This record gives sequence, structure tokens and C-alpha cells, in this order.
Amino acid sequence: MILAIDIGNTNIVIGCIEREQVQFVERVSTNLSKTELEYVVEFRTLFELYDIGLDDITGSIISSVVPPLNNIVIAALYKLFHKAPLVVGPGVKTGLNILMDNPGQLGSDLVVNAVAGLHYYGAPIIMIDMGTATTVSVVDDKKNYIGGMILPGVRVSLESLVNRTSQLPRISLEAPKKIIGKNTIECMKSGIVIGQAACLDGMIERIFEELGYEAPVVATGGLSGSIVPHCKKKIICDNELTLKGLGIIYHKNMEDKPDRIS
Repeated sequence: MILAIDIGNTNIVIGCIEREQVQFVERVSTNLSKTELEYVVEFRTLFELYDIGLDDITGSIISSVVPPLNNIVIAALYKLFHKAPLVVGPGVKTGLNILMDNPGQLGSDLVVNAVAGLHYYGAPIIMIDMGTATTVSVVDDKKNYIGGMILPGVRVSLESLVNRTSQLPRISLEAPKKIIGKNTIECMKSGIVIGQAACLDGMIERIFEELGYEAPVVATGGLSGSIVPHCKKKIICDNELTLKGLGIIYHKNMEDKPDRIS
């Protein structure tokens, strides 16, 4: 069983994978002030919750967009398993052909999502990851990662709106009863939820136009479930996408190292 960890700006997504099956997906808050011991306790609590023993974990892998936290989580995993995790980055085999101006600048989470998207959905494929930022990644019909776009995340947009206005209240991310709101809260819900859904629909349409053909669209991330149901385009929600991609990359790098059992 593989432990897969995706360190994001807002949340750390944690899951265990066995034979390509994700056993669980949980999110904890990203916290730079936590010590390695605190992360050890957090990981052990999750294992106990799902009745997984430390001996059941044969390897671990990390993707991260928060470099200051990497060494802390690596140290925590080493303390748990007495073996360093694989960290997605330079030198790690992914099998992905990246056609970017500077491939090294591509976030490891986007690489992992693309690897999983290709493996499970084929090419071409469009992947949307809705976290602190909303990112869109495009793989063409030749299996090349050709680029994408970065949008303000749903919560980032909402927090900016509330923090920069005097009279707008904090609201939950729920769909409005109608598109045309009749009060401030309903107007905000419409603007945030339906507005983001309409934005995704428009971006997908423009991607299709630029590609010259249509492609399946897969969404992941903690906020995808709040927005995707309101999109008019067909979008598959797969909240295990990143973890499944980490599992694929782990095995791709471990297959020629029999001394490290996977």
C-alpha cells in the first residue's frame, strides 16, 4: 500500500493506494507552523481511523507547491517509516512530454494530474483543479502537455470580495435559488458559484476552438463539487485524480528498484 500526499497552499490531501484503488481521501489544513512530530501524529491518526497499520505502508510519495513545508513532511514520514518518500520533481520519471517554454516551472500537482488524466481518460484531455487557485491543464491528441491557464480560486475570489467591501457579508459556497438574486446573499452566491461555472464553460469552449477539436474534461480539487454541477459543459468530477497520479508515478519510478517494495 502506498501513502500519497499532495501538499497544496490551503490543504494537504492524503490518501492510501493499493493496486490502483484509493483506500481513502482526506484533507488537513496546510500549516507551516506545525512541527514534524505534529504531522506524525496527524498521519498516525488517519491510519488508525481507517484501520491501516504502519507495516501496511510499503512506500510513500509527495507532490508539493509549498516548498518550505517539504522537509518537515519528509522528516515526519521518515520518522514513521524509516524510509524517505519519493518527491515529485526534477529527476523523477513521469512519462509526460511537456511542451512549455520552461517545463521545470510546471507545478508538480499539474504534472501529477496530467499523468493520471492520460492514464485513466486518454488523450486529448482537459484537467481542472479547483483549489486555492483554479488551474486548467491541456493535453493534446498527441499526448503532449501543451499548457493551460491559472484563474483566481473560488475562495480567494470570495475572500477578496468580502475583505475589500464594507457591507458584503461572508457567505457559504452554496448555489443560489435563482440566477437573478433578490437579496445581497443570493446575489453573491450567484456571482461566485454560477459566475465561476460560467467562467469554466467559457474557457472550455475557447480551448476547444484553439485545439480545433473537443476533449473530455475532468475536474478535481476540494471545490469542484460546489461548482461543476452548475456548468453547462460535461465535466467529470474525480477527486481522486491527484492521488491516483501519484500512485502511477511512484510505481513508474520503483519498478526498476526491487529493493524498494511497492
